[in-house]
Amino acid sequence: MAGHSKWANIQHRKGRQDAVRSKMFSKFSKEITVAAKMGDPDPEKNPRLRLAVKEAKSQSMPKDNIDRAIKKAIGGDAENYDEIRYEGYGPNGVAIIVEAMTDNKNRTASNVRSTFSKNGGNLGETGSVGFMFDRKGEIVYTSAVGDADTVMMAAIEAGAEDVESSDEGHTIYTDGTDLNAVSTALEAELGESESTKLIWKPQTTTELGLEDAQKLMRLIEALEDDDDVQTVTANFDISDEIMEQL
Repeated sequence: MAGHSKWANIQHRKGRQDAVRSKMFSKFSKEITVAAKMGDPDPEKNPRLRLAVKEAKSQSMPKDNIDRAIKKAIGGDAENYDEIRYEGYGPNGVAIIVEAMTDNKNRTASNVRSTFSKNGGNLGETGSVGFMFDRKGEIVYTSAVGDADTVMMAAIEAGAEDVESSDEGHTIYTDGTDLNAVSTALEAELGESESTKLIWKPQTTTELGLEDAQKLMRLIEALEDDDDVQTVTANFDISDEIMEQL
């Protein structure tokens, strides 16, 4: 997920953290409410809700916000949201998956299509790029939990598929359906993770030059700013040299 992690670094460098965090909390609240409404409001009995709460906590979302989102579902006053996936292309043929939760499909489809076209992209049909990604669970730990061998052994025993370790930390991948079980097992062995979520993992990535990278950043940023959009994933990579110029 080179592209995704580098995008997070770019956001940090651009000083968008406060704006991004506020938007992120709003998206977490929506996911928590939907998960609680669809299943049991107790995270221990509802895997989707447990993962949503766990991810929200890992990003420092206040407990009051989490509790309020769950109570909204229990109270029956939560909006009805449809989950929709959009697929399209960005500059230089980069494949993009956009996941949204909306109470108005027409509004969201119109906004997403407009954002693609205004930023050099092209919204495609469902399935047009999905085959280029695999649905996976992603669990991230800091390097402080142990060396690569320690984490690899823990991940294998927990039932994970793959581990990528670097000086910055460890990223553990699981089958999408195994994320809850693997993260629970790892938590018992390594402690609380830095992040635990379902992702679209690119099978291959497209290397971008400076101009295309700048165009793609504008497109992703505009998509993420839409209140209906939950996640944006793209199969790109950029060199450290380009990173310095962004």
